[in-house]
Amino acid sequence: MIFIRILLFPFSVVYDAITRFRNHLFNIGNKPSFKFETNVIGVGNLSVGGTGKTPMVEYIIRLLLKNYELATLSRGYGRKTKGFRVADENDTPTSIGDEPYQIFHKFEKVHVTVGEERALAIPEILHQFPENDVIVLDDAFQHRYVKPNLNILLTDYHNPFFNDYVLPTGKLREARNGVKRADIVVITKCPKDLIEEKKLHFVKKTANYKGNDKNIFFSSIAYDEPLAINHKMELCDNILLFSGIANNHSLKTFVSKNYNLLNTISFPDHYSYTVNDMKKIVNNYKQLSRDRPCSILTTEKDMVKLNSPEIKEQIKGIPLFYLPIQTIFLENGEIFDSIVLNSIQTKR
Repeated sequence: MIFIRILLFPFSVVYDAITRFRNHLFNIGNKPSFKFETNVIGVGNLSVGGTGKTPMVEYIIRLLLKNYELATLSRGYGRKTKGFRVADENDTPTSIGDEPYQIFHKFEKVHVTVGEERALAIPEILHQFPENDVIVLDDAFQHRYVKPNLNILLTDYHNPFFNDYVLPTGKLREARNGVKRADIVVITKCPKDLIEEKKLHFVKKTANYKGNDKNIFFSSIAYDEPLAINHKMELCDNILLFSGIANNHSLKTFVSKNYNLLNTISFPDHYSYTVNDMKKIVNNYKQLSRDRPCSILTTEKDMVKLNSPEIKEQIKGIPLFYLPIQTIFLENGEIFDSIVLNSIQTKR
């Protein structure tokens, strides 16, 4: 691994120089950042995937939904369509992306939209939904053409930005000091029993790049009870786990602690499952269940991509379950909530 990083280092130097120059142009106003006459909350990261952006977006939706009309806007990673699009009942993960599709089916009152150019998409949202109060930008920290009211940066406890390197040596999309643009930094996927000494270490390391130790929070993932995809099935303790997420460390840890994890099948992030993939998973399940009862478990994000008639036929009668998740704060969650609420300047 060290040898590969040494080989890739010159490319990282070039990439770092390009992203630094781009940020400099925004900082001096040579490239424009637009601030819209609506409330915009950005949720993003410095690294490529795996920091828990979707659970955080859902947390913010739950916080605001009772009092505000909301829209979400993301690029719609992995979709086969282009341009601005408002999700409707005819959409699939292929047409809007798996994460927007998940949000669309969980929150009926939220306007779920996708668009590569956020600065062009926001006026479209305001035109179609003039009563909208807040737009939550998903994964737009590097999309600097839009200037949010509040910028929330997430970093994974198991791979914090201050230990990472710029692409392709590491997973950072830009240099570590990009954290300075964040109003809030959330260390995500923390162990629930995180000790104070470790928290102080993370605060200190983050503050070295952020410039201060203000508004640094620690969150974890809470898993709800597994839900059956095929109704009237019962979950047993022996588990075959499959997922297509950027970082399945927390998922595997949770399943290992609470169940007897027999096998794990991993796919790339945002993976689109085929019939052959499901045949492989089902065959593995059948082999494991010869000697003992067994269930299949996956993530909520993966579950929404198993809705084609061909895949449904493959998993018919199979004890397949998914794990709903949500973000929880280890402490000071009410302070985080108040910062978010106070960032909303006016209600239309």
